[in-house]
Amino acid sequence: MASSPRPAATAAAHRRGLIQRPPSAQAYLSAAAALLVLAAWGISKADGAAWPVANPVVTCAEVEDAGFPSSFVAKPFLFLQGDAIYMFFETKNPITSQGDIAAAVSEDAGVTWQQLGVVLDEEWHLSYPYVFTYKNKVYMMPESSKNGDIRLYRALDFPLKWELEKVLLEKPLVDSVIINFQGSYWLLGTDLSSYGAKRNREISIWYNNSPLSPWIPHKQNLIHNTGKMLSTRNGGRPFIYNGNLYRVGKGQGGGSGHGIQVFKVEILKSNEYKEVEVPFVINKQLKGRNAWNGARSHHLDVQQLPSGKLWIGVMDGDRVPSGDSVHRLTIGYMIYGVVLILVLVTGGLIGTINCSLPLRWSLPHTEKRSGLFNVEQRFFLYHKLSSLISNLNKLGSLICGRINYRTCKGRVYVVVVMLILVVLTCVGTHYIYGGNGAEEPYPIKGKHSQFTLLTMTYDARLWNLKMFVEHYSNCASVRDIVVVWNKGQPPAQGELKSVVPVRIRVEDRNSLNNRFNIDSEIKTKAVMELDDDIMMTCDDLERGFKVWREHPDRIIGYYPRLSEGSPLEYRNERYARQQGGYNMVLTGAAFMDHGLAFKKYWSKEAEVGRQIVDSFFNCEDILLNFLFANASLTSTAEYVKPAWAIDMSKFSGVAISRNTQAHYHVRSKCLAKFSEIYGNLTAKRFFNSRETQPTKADEEDKFQVSDSPAEGQRTSLTLMPPGDDDDAGVTPAAALASATTTLLRRTGRHGILEWDAAARHCCTLARAKTLLQPMPSIPGRCCNAILSLSLSFLLSPQEAQYGYLNGQDKAVKRR
Repeated sequence: MASSPRPAATAAAHRRGLIQRPPSAQAYLSAAAALLVLAAWGISKADGAAWPVANPVVTCAEVEDAGFPSSFVAKPFLFLQGDAIYMFFETKNPITSQGDIAAAVSEDAGVTWQQLGVVLDEEWHLSYPYVFTYKNKVYMMPESSKNGDIRLYRALDFPLKWELEKVLLEKPLVDSVIINFQGSYWLLGTDLSSYGAKRNREISIWYNNSPLSPWIPHKQNLIHNTGKMLSTRNGGRPFIYNGNLYRVGKGQGGGSGHGIQVFKVEILKSNEYKEVEVPFVINKQLKGRNAWNGARSHHLDVQQLPSGKLWIGVMDGDRVPSGDSVHRLTIGYMIYGVVLILVLVTGGLIGTINCSLPLRWSLPHTEKRSGLFNVEQRFFLYHKLSSLISNLNKLGSLICGRINYRTCKGRVYVVVVMLILVVLTCVGTHYIYGGNGAEEPYPIKGKHSQFTLLTMTYDARLWNLKMFVEHYSNCASVRDIVVVWNKGQPPAQGELKSVVPVRIRVEDRNSLNNRFNIDSEIKTKAVMELDDDIMMTCDDLERGFKVWREHPDRIIGYYPRLSEGSPLEYRNERYARQQGGYNMVLTGAAFMDHGLAFKKYWSKEAEVGRQIVDSFFNCEDILLNFLFANASLTSTAEYVKPAWAIDMSKFSGVAISRNTQAHYHVRSKCLAKFSEIYGNLTAKRFFNSRETQPTKADEEDKFQVSDSPAEGQRTSLTLMPPGDDDDAGVTPAAALASATTTLLRRTGRHGILEWDAAARHCCTLARAKTLLQPMPSIPGRCCNAILSLSLSFLLSPQEAQYGYLNGQDKAVKRR
């Protein structure tokens, strides 16, 4: 459709994404025969750091967020009214298992869409909401084949309220359209009730001088498409381009089709119809399930804007094939069945399962029977059952106990079978619970965007680069890849296997400063600086991109580092975790605003720092962290933990960091020099991998929370009481509830350490409120119980008897 994609905005949307990606829509602009994808428009939206805004633009998640249950969206149609663009589309209600008609509106030329919810709901399935005007009135002709007819609705309060105008035909037409061409109105649809009709290969035509008059059938009905690879069923709105009528059809395939075809109508008369297929190519998505339409697209609606120069269109698509979830469940349970059979056979072979069935199962019962025929029939069945059991027992005697698991050979057999069982169980579990395999992007306020992946390398690491490009080019939000080539002969374009454009930027000299060279050819605001020897999942990249879009003024990285001590020492991630904080992230795997970061790096202020980088051939990432920290009093770097990452430099032998001790020694020298020039970086420590922005509810809290404890303190939250005016009229119970809610909201996702901090803050709040405004009604054991519950995860049973007040070692005895 034409709206802002992905369900990642809510937990419900995430759950749907694990099962199956529903059809979504994509917006296009330009001439009808040469459409440009939305991301190529170059439109920027500051809200959500979407630059450029990318497809898809509407998904079922957004419909559900608007309060209307939806499991998929499909078959969108546009309607232009003034500066507004309305979109009508089918949405399936998972509760009623039927399609309804929903609508959305865009006030910014199709970039963002506001959901209006379901506007037409009947007792039967509705889809294909074809909307048009006639005599200054707006009509909708949705598919209602499940009701056995085709109906016309008129807008009473556009676009929210519709009433039935009339039943046009008592036929179960699907995917029908009405077009005004050469002075007549033509109704084209697929009639599934006709004798010999096939789902996609025929079309029926009716005509009249008004869409409200009785329709006259075409002389050639049914009209067959004789091409083996062609489909006649409509796949969108017909359009007129340069005076010619073009009809959109679904491509070949079962169900709703697997592509889009365009036909030029050469003859359209009451007794004759002729059309020919014309070239119509929209670049096929090569990212597979990571693309919103990786499986198929089967609907296109294009309309010319009032200016007469540009066209706007909308397309739907599937991330995975229809029925993918059922297919995966079927395969998974079949594998489980094979595992069960293998367990039974193995148990019989080693003699742990009795391989014979008791013959008493085949003996006839002695209860009273009525009728001689019934008696003879029962004895015949028991005889057959007895023969079957005897044959099974003979087969069981051949395999039962054939493997002696006490011998060395028998144990080998058992081990091999156990390994096979483990592998099959894992495969079956993956099919059932592993989701559809798609690594989807995460929208911010209903909008998607894209980023440029930038890596720096040279000829000795070409094998790394090939793996790098092939893997990351399939990530959903990667628009293109820029390779900064520092030394040696660059590879030819054909050597790099990529599904996105790859640009090799050859540098004049071998310098690490080249990583941050200002590049006007970069078309996205976000740049992901990533070393070519780091391999991580596309989902980790998408999560980091989401965090950067929330904080586009920061460096968002995956490898935290800590500098501390006197003299300063460069510390690794493990040490930073032990100390509970970090003060920089490596830019060898980090998102940043290239306009902001590259400008800082090449400023006059950074000139001395760049010379130090060249002299050591190291530390360019440390310099950028200093430049960001020196320009802001707030957080300038943030850490996102990847699910897993592999450092391929350990296998190449050509990385500058292969000698870790020497590498860290050089970096410690850089820290000393940079701190003399740009200030002390150790003053900026960040104790959470994801900081939460204050909400309106947080601003209303009467107590403030600080997450930057002094040097040497435990990781905790510190209470700072407000002034007397702020404290007036606030009951301790209300303050305690408010702070507890705030802290759960702030720390609920950060793990055990933050839960401990939240509990200590809750207790501190109650104590402080008691001191500021004594209220004997506050039960002291309440906060102590919370302390005991949270601290028991971290401390020994003896230590769990105590809590900590304000992060200090002052104990509060549990009552």
